[in-house]
Amino acid sequence: MAQYLIGIDVGTGSARAGIFDPAGALLAVAKRPVRMHREGGIIAEQSGAQVWQAVCGAVREAVAGAGIDPAGVAGIGFDATCSLVVVGPDGAGLPVGDPAHPERDIIVWMDHRATDQAARINRQGHEVLKYVGTRISPEMETPKLLWLRENRPEVYDSAAHFFDLTDFLTWKATGALERSACTVTCKWTYLAHEGRWDAGYFRQIGLGDLADQDFARIGARVVDPGTALGAGLTPAAAEAMGLRPGIAVAAGLIDAHAGGIGTVAAGGDATACLGYVFGTSSCTMTTTREPAFVPGVWGPYYSAMVPGMWLNEGGQSAAGAAIDQLVQLHPATSDASALAEAAGKSLPQWLADRALELAGSASRAARLAEDLHVVPEFLGNRAPFADPHARAVIMGQGMETGPDSLVALYVAGICGLGYGLRQIIETQAAHGAPVETISVSGGAGAHPLTRQLLADATGLPVEITECAEPVLLGSAMLGAVAAGVHPDLHAAMPAMSRIKASCAPDPASRALQDARFDAFLALQATARDIRKAMAPLQADPIQS
Repeated sequence: MAQYLIGIDVGTGSARAGIFDPAGALLAVAKRPVRMHREGGIIAEQSGAQVWQAVCGAVREAVAGAGIDPAGVAGIGFDATCSLVVVGPDGAGLPVGDPAHPERDIIVWMDHRATDQAARINRQGHEVLKYVGTRISPEMETPKLLWLRENRPEVYDSAAHFFDLTDFLTWKATGALERSACTVTCKWTYLAHEGRWDAGYFRQIGLGDLADQDFARIGARVVDPGTALGAGLTPAAAEAMGLRPGIAVAAGLIDAHAGGIGTVAAGGDATACLGYVFGTSSCTMTTTREPAFVPGVWGPYYSAMVPGMWLNEGGQSAAGAAIDQLVQLHPATSDASALAEAAGKSLPQWLADRALELAGSASRAARLAEDLHVVPEFLGNRAPFADPHARAVIMGQGMETGPDSLVALYVAGICGLGYGLRQIIETQAAHGAPVETISVSGGAGAHPLTRQLLADATGLPVEITECAEPVLLGSAMLGAVAAGVHPDLHAAMPAMSRIKASCAPDPASRALQDARFDAFLALQATARDIRKAMAPLQADPIQS
């Protein structure tokens, strides 16, 4: 019987399932929406039960779409956002916010309620922080756990398990409590290179009870991604997915890291290629043989993506979401949306196509931006400053109201993301983690305009891989390893991924791109200086 692999990806807004063969060919993909509660621009919550329901629905549809015999599925891999799931002793979720909504048991990665807790942890300082670029982020899990303990003590005290979302999904699928080295190393301060949690860190920050309990609630057993869990798919999970019990289920990955696994070894050398996962947010994944300590860049993490190698993780807290926010600020958005709908396109696709039409080529499109410059840090700077308080800067906006002026703003925003990427790459190179190419995955980087502008902005070739769904492919690789279809990830990665095309930077655009990059740095620095100067004044109460 033919063997098939299922990759499951839970992103910020959807759960997706892809069916693959052992060579990495995608046979079918299906998608289900994941609901999110937003509040005040800070709070972001989801329901674990609804996420699991979406996963199971996507798997059933993908299997049907591929037209395969479900008995032929050999392995399943999961990836998900680095969101915190809180589970009670009966296996049901516990409310992370409003007690009237117990179904909202997930604090989403982008939730910034724990900004004060993160700042307090950073002020205290601890040796483990050098493995997160010296500054922990409110997007990580220990600040969120501290927020729960301080603001929802009854929920914190009664929780049986705190899961990263990926580990929650593998638990739902298998009943296994093992945590992935990817999730707990990257987001929970587990020291994978030493195979231990640091009890002193947890006691210092106010979560000493977790250490006293031998870390049972956050992961007493940690395994490498791709490790087969438990006895495989449980009968209950199998029934929900329409599959047979006992299918191998792998310890998973964070979604961005699955994209890295699915792309960075397509050219042969994972250490030469930076994985750039360009979706709602963006992540940069850089693999090194020896640890590289880069200020403001998360890591180095051992075996968090490629077993036996080190990982530095940077990125942008808002990427596709930053472009969405940017275009919504323009008066022509409604008119452009109508034109896009009439053309049967999404608004970003229409804007990118229109930019190509106006400029004649992708590289020349940067000239459309003219005096428009954007530092698109609407949700802070993830790297290389690890500054959640940073905010966007838009310079050069005039009184233009037509759709083509919106196109210019869109191009300036894409360029701004490219300059942020260049800043991360140059910072990493200066600290021992250089790269030669960029491999882009994620829906926001699908358009040829975007890929060429990123190549021109960074000065590095930008590759795309053959598989249209590299994040799903990365998860399927995990399933392949768990099932023994491939012996390990080092073998699975080049066997299942191939380069499709590469965009080289245009030498004719270099002078313009360098000048725009310098403007980006100047605006970013000026905004930081202004914020610092204004902070003491804004701290004073408003006088009546």
